[in-house]
Amino acid sequence: MDKKVLAIIPARGGSKVIPRKNIKSLVGKPLVGWSIDAAKQASCIDRTIVSTEDEEIASVARELGADVPFIRPAELSTDDTPGMAPVLHAISQLPDYDWVLLLQPTSPLRSAEDIDGIWKFCQELCAPAAVSICKVGKHPYWMYQCNATKRLEPFISGRPNVTRRQDLPSAYSLNGALYIARTDWLLEQQDFIGPETLGYIMPPERSVDLDTQQDWQWVEFLIEQENG
Repeated sequence: MDKKVLAIIPARGGSKVIPRKNIKSLVGKPLVGWSIDAAKQASCIDRTIVSTEDEEIASVARELGADVPFIRPAELSTDDTPGMAPVLHAISQLPDYDWVLLLQPTSPLRSAEDIDGIWKFCQELCAPAAVSICKVGKHPYWMYQCNATKRLEPFISGRPNVTRRQDLPSAYSLNGALYIARTDWLLEQQDFIGPETLGYIMPPERSVDLDTQQDWQWVEFLIEQENG
């Protein structure tokens, strides 16, 4: 399969919940380093770049073996910048790749095997795009909302009355770890998720999306347990 794959790791400097989290040490390695290492070990990737507006992050990324071919414009690195903006900017700077793979640093438990797995999954099923998913911990059939009078209403209206977990249909959520698409398709769709996008299932233990300090502590625990 002679297809050139560009892996993009977006890592901006601003982070309010966990300050400077992309270069904060996670079990002895900067957070961004976990994604860089996984990308370097994956066989399907031709080039791995880090997209950042932050010179310190760029320096750390280079020390960890990633390519930083440009500094992202500051206006594409704000709190309200759409997630696709850094991807589309990177494609405009580096257009000569057939496929684009987005690796968010907040998924440090994603492995090289997961990366190669989603690539193979896409190729075998002739799909233009795939994203990683995992089974939900709490099923949406058992979720509620409170109305104006504080009474419970099912979050999903018209749901069947299912009382046993084993009778529930499978439900999945995006885990944020892997987004891959054919470049021409992505430029047309302007999003990784479209009618043709496949769901690549990952196990819960590698699907933690680091967002809060509690997430950080949980990931530290999982890594330390894995390393014995």
